[in-house]
Amino acid sequence: MSRRAVVVGAGLAGMLAAAVLADAGVTEVVVLDRDELPDGPRQRRGLPQGRHAHLLMTGGLRAMEEIVPGVGKRLLAAGAHEISLSSGVLARSPEGWLRRWRREGPVMLTCTRALVDWTVRAAVLEHPRVEVRRAAAVGLTGSAGRVRGVRVSGPDGEADLEADLVVDASGRGTRIVTWLEGLGLSGVRTRTVDSGLVNASRVYRVPAGAERFPLTIVQADPYVARPGRSAMVMPVEGDRWLVSCGGTRGGEPPADAEGFLRYTLDLPDPIVGRLISGAEPLTDVRLSRSTSNVRHYLDKAPHWPEGLVVLGDALGTFNPAYGQGMSVAAFGARVLGRELERAGGPDAPGLARRVLRGAARPVDAAWAMAVGQDVLYPATRGGRPGIADRAVTAYTRRMTRAAAGSFAAASAIWDVTSMRTPPTRMFHPSAVLAALTGSPLPALSGPPLTPAEREVLDGLDRTGV
Repeated sequence: MSRRAVVVGAGLAGMLAAAVLADAGVTEVVVLDRDELPDGPRQRRGLPQGRHAHLLMTGGLRAMEEIVPGVGKRLLAAGAHEISLSSGVLARSPEGWLRRWRREGPVMLTCTRALVDWTVRAAVLEHPRVEVRRAAAVGLTGSAGRVRGVRVSGPDGEADLEADLVVDASGRGTRIVTWLEGLGLSGVRTRTVDSGLVNASRVYRVPAGAERFPLTIVQADPYVARPGRSAMVMPVEGDRWLVSCGGTRGGEPPADAEGFLRYTLDLPDPIVGRLISGAEPLTDVRLSRSTSNVRHYLDKAPHWPEGLVVLGDALGTFNPAYGQGMSVAAFGARVLGRELERAGGPDAPGLARRVLRGAARPVDAAWAMAVGQDVLYPATRGGRPGIADRAVTAYTRRMTRAAAGSFAAASAIWDVTSMRTPPTRMFHPSAVLAALTGSPLPALSGPPLTPAEREVLDGLDRTGV
């Protein structure tokens, strides 16, 4: 019997969903997107955050590999970098510089978001059952009991596209709540927590001799009752550095080149500014402001129609500073794949509800991590820290201080931030003991650079700082 699935959105979440649907035996998978998609790893109009730093964490990469085998090798072949969290990162936390360790730790991939999207899309479109159509989805068809398809707007007007399963993966701009109301389903709760973060990014050519310089980050400090301000130098494909600054409301980075450099130099450590002062810029500074945490509690709705699944940013979106979005999208698509395998088809009773509840679990974990920090910034809208938030904050600070000189504490933080374990890892007995014991080593007075790296930094520095 012929079966069709329609996926709204050709971003990462949508293409991963299309892959699992095709692998599950769906005869035809139609992916709808209003944008004209680029025919290579280039920025697309509908993804304003795509110009800024994105990290593909270990947990997310593993999930993607389950869905699109070999995707990591494809990314590396296209120029992505594999970075060890234990040894390949210079990180200044709110508690000071973290040590680098020779022991093995989780890895992440760094490249432009455009390369991730293009690589995944190209791999998925190798499947003969998947096609992308340029069209705007404007609503759902069916009833409160079962979605039957998508209403599509095109050059010739509106038309209905029937489907056995509809997946909304339309991202931060989803209209799912309005679409549900059109079917007679109302009362979905939505929460927004907005720190007012503004991202500013610029691309530089990697200077000769700096090709192996570590990923460098000065993290924002949510504990000082001031706006959060951060900066990162991240290696990406094409022998380039993607340099991203982020500032919450009241501490936003500027869009001019001189102000951008000054912003990096005014951070608690000027290392990012020192690095880029001697590097050749390849682009102007690009700003983006769509950074709030938004959670649509669709999984809590008392009634849910058969035939409708919501994944990725359409279910919950997070402040991009925490690097969770791509991994959460992959986790949700993996849930869809597993439930399809268990149910035996896209029209199985109860499938949509089970997928929704399963996909909500990683969303909730990422939400707790992102919002738990964002509510600490003084000008955040939509939430203030409660007693539980303050207790978790106190423990997290203690763990971070310990991680400066304790491999056990550092490992717990890496496991959680790399999304290969849930946040409960921080409360494992070994992690709690490490936090209580503290760092056995003295605090670092500066970044843990090798002699060769220090020579690179000093050679690039044009600031005199």
